[in-house]
Amino acid sequence: MELDQKTIEDFQRDGAAVLRGVFSLEWIEKLRVGLSYNINTPGPYTRSYTGDGGGGHFFGDYCNWQRIPEYEDFIRNSPISDYARTLMGSKKANFFHEHVVVKEPGTLDATPWHHDQPYYCVDGDDSVSLWVPLDPVPKKWGVEFIAGSHKWGRWFRPKKFVGQDYDQDDDGFEEMPNIEADRHQHKILSFDLKPSDCIAFHFRTVHGAPGNGSATTRRRAIAWRWTGDDARFVLRNGIMSPPFPDMKNCMLSVGDKLDSDLFPSI
Repeated sequence: MELDQKTIEDFQRDGAAVLRGVFSLEWIEKLRVGLSYNINTPGPYTRSYTGDGGGGHFFGDYCNWQRIPEYEDFIRNSPISDYARTLMGSKKANFFHEHVVVKEPGTLDATPWHHDQPYYCVDGDDSVSLWVPLDPVPKKWGVEFIAGSHKWGRWFRPKKFVGQDYDQDDDGFEEMPNIEADRHQHKILSFDLKPSDCIAFHFRTVHGAPGNGSATTRRRAIAWRWTGDDARFVLRNGIMSPPFPDMKNCMLSVGDKLDSDLFPSI
């Protein structure tokens, strides 16, 4: 399936766009199988973001694609890399990592406002995350994006999903503004989603999400991160997430293109 020009323009202008019906239900079911295995056998970077005394369960994990066949099959054989290249306007798409985010029914923990690139060991403008829901997600429980924030030219300090800032040393980043207090000043995008849809957003697009207020429906999703032609490896001060520089198979130096076994060009 080819993306229409309006979708591409929406992504490039707003830093976020919805893609409708772009994945078959066979792919979605395969991802559900992989996610079930992921939840039952979590990786070394798994996190529980559920607040003390909170109901439900907010589960996160990432960087498991090399051990979960359904994930790797999706990366290499679904149309997702074509969508990434097209949206970025890039000749190539390097797979960066996948990020599982699951909010079980009754999980009221919000995802704080943030943007992703300050967490990452990558610089460059060619980037896209494709957020693929595995359950129906009404926009009142879905991710929200501030249109155009990827073009602000501002970098905000990474924040843990439990709400605290990362302890960074002289990172040069600024504090995230109080988006909730000034919602009326922004164009905020959110979407009703069904399995087969996805949301594309730039690594620097500011976004957050409410809890899952449904009493019966899970909110399972996997975000697939991609970089393009101008992406280069970088080290940042303090904590980075995912911790790629600490991984044994990360052989890149600062300024290198990302082409490697860890970040394959698909």
